[in-house]
Amino acid sequence: IYYKDIGDYLPREEKLKIVSDFGEMTNPKLKLQNIKPNKHGDWINQRNDLFETFIPIQSKKKLDLNGQSYFVINGPGIASGRDSWIYNYSLNIVADRIEQMVSFYNRQRNEFFKIKRNNSDVKMESFINTNPSRISWTRALKKHLVNGTKLRFSKRNLAISDYRPFCKQFIYFHKPLLESPGLSKMFYPEKKYDNKIITLSSIGTHKGLSVLMSESIVDYHLSGDTQCFPLHYYEERDKQSLTIFDVTGDSKYIKRDGVSDFILNCAQEYYCDPVTKEDIFYYVYGILHCPDYKSTFANDLKKMLPRIPLVDKPKEFWAFSKAGRDLAELHINYESVAPCPDVTVMGDESEYYTVEKLRFPKKGEQNTIIYNSHIIISNIPNKAYEYE
Repeated sequence: IYYKDIGDYLPREEKLKIVSDFGEMTNPKLKLQNIKPNKHGDWINQRNDLFETFIPIQSKKKLDLNGQSYFVINGPGIASGRDSWIYNYSLNIVADRIEQMVSFYNRQRNEFFKIKRNNSDVKMESFINTNPSRISWTRALKKHLVNGTKLRFSKRNLAISDYRPFCKQFIYFHKPLLESPGLSKMFYPEKKYDNKIITLSSIGTHKGLSVLMSESIVDYHLSGDTQCFPLHYYEERDKQSLTIFDVTGDSKYIKRDGVSDFILNCAQEYYCDPVTKEDIFYYVYGILHCPDYKSTFANDLKKMLPRIPLVDKPKEFWAFSKAGRDLAELHINYESVAPCPDVTVMGDESEYYTVEKLRFPKKGEQNTIIYNSHIIISNIPNKAYEYE
């Protein structure tokens, strides 16, 4: 195939104009490139063969304890199918909305089975009230109604979530009201169980790898189609499955390691150091934020989940692990970071927080942001734009 790259992110009209301006395919100014596919079938944006030699971050199957990967388990974030109901910045609003929807659902359930006793042919789809101000029906919730599931509102299901990057909201975390809960219940079974997860954008994104640490339940669209890799996961206690390594007690759940024994053994043998699974967890986070790694393997990371090398020297391993820990501290506790002392906010901040289109005063003048017609943020350092 003869190929000409005319650039990304151009409007349709500009692309057609570029093609049209060349006139004919035989125009020598086109400087066509002869491209051939690699063994993966990539014609352009070809993968780096070195990437295949690295260790995969993802196990081949769920809870693959004998697999050769960094993690034994991973899963997607929550896809609720009813974000406007289960998420909000106000705890009271989430509670009120869910309580009303659960009450409406239960009335629908009772009425449906009352009618069905007299008319066995009645179809659920023709019966239910789909008023969007009363309820948000999804496939899973309709199935619960047909199965006769009765829902109960409980304040214990109210929790904190990472809805979008650096944007926390309250969530009603209850499986029947989540279209696809993923494995979130294994990562955060109850409020009292702490955990940390590395979230990253799944394959298919054209915006590059997005990685963020969280210690909360996360939404599926936190960063692309989000995959979660946990430091720990929890299993319900089953006396038949206990081993001598499990902590005994009255806890309902057993805490397991998300990082594999395989990678722990590899790291300890490779570096001859007392490396722990937590050290490896933060090492992964450090590597995934490394600009050289992200740029060198950008094409691979668009098409598959990360594969990660063990760096050559112990000193390098510990540098990445420490960087990962420091980044995790910043990313999780960003709300407690002291604001930049030179940044100033001018205008009436007491009432006018409505977000309009944020803009710079003019092209290239990035030290000032016009928030809206009442508020201007200025003295923004260039360093603020270096974050990826």
